[in-house]
Amino acid sequence: MAPTPTPSAEPDDSPDAYVGLEAGRAERLARERGWPTVRSLPPGAIITMEYRVGRLNFEVKGGRVARAWKG
Repeated sequence: MAPTPTPSAEPDDSPDAYVGLEAGRAERLARERGWPTVRSLPPGAIITMEYRVGRLNFEVKGGRVARAWKG
């Protein structure tokens, strides 16, 4: 059986720092800070709940990040 890959460490970054930022700016900043996956979602979007190391999620309302969380 193939070995299970070790996930890379997440950036030392707080999702709360993105709340209130314009969505495009927040996504660029997150990528600059080392997040390999950034996902922008509309309010109430139906999403799967699996945790993905290295993914930062944004809930975007009116073009601004209203909520941000890892996974």
